[in-house]
Amino acid sequence: MVFSSREEAGWQLGQRLAAQGVQVDVVLGLPRGGVIVAAEVARVLERPLSVLVVRKIGHPRHREYAVGAMAEGDVVLLDRAAMAETHVRQAELDEIIEEESARLHDYQERFHHPGEQTLAAKSVVIVDDGLATGATAEAAVMSAKKQKARSVIVAVPVTSPEAMNRLSAVADRVVALIVEPDFVAVGQFYQSFPQTTDEEVQSLLHPAHA
Repeated sequence: MVFSSREEAGWQLGQRLAAQGVQVDVVLGLPRGGVIVAAEVARVLERPLSVLVVRKIGHPRHREYAVGAMAEGDVVLLDRAAMAETHVRQAELDEIIEEESARLHDYQERFHHPGEQTLAAKSVVIVDDGLATGATAEAAVMSAKKQKARSVIVAVPVTSPEAMNRLSAVADRVVALIVEPDFVAVGQFYQSFPQTTDEEVQSLLHPAHA
């Protein structure tokens, strides 16, 4: 199965969740691409759309290679095994963590609006456009739990088996349309997979101000 776009993947995911009788209070997209998918899920489930901001923590010498993730609420998860294998010292990571923390706070200010309700006592579904390692989604789950969400579901169009197992250990439930053993990259499952802009995310989260 290949999705024509994030919008189509979100519609299919929303239909799957509805068919399974999933009941949630709010749909949380992971910026940026996950918000596009989440918007369609929210439309199908007729639930409000919000965002949970996450950032990847890249390797000091290869920033595209993740050695951890962070999420709002001061959640920081580090992959100690990956750090040991690639000889990363904590001191090296501190500078990157500080940099990504600043970006995370910037995105929080950009995407959240004043007076937004908290996640406390709410049932939430966290949505992304796909899971490779599951690191950022795990950080998101930890953040939602730290914010005292009543239950946390993770829903994605596609995931690797490793990420599925990883998230199943921390979320109340994981729903995926595709669990792909030969997973290489999220983009391989989409005919159209453009970079999502901040403006697109903001227009979905705050349509009245778009």
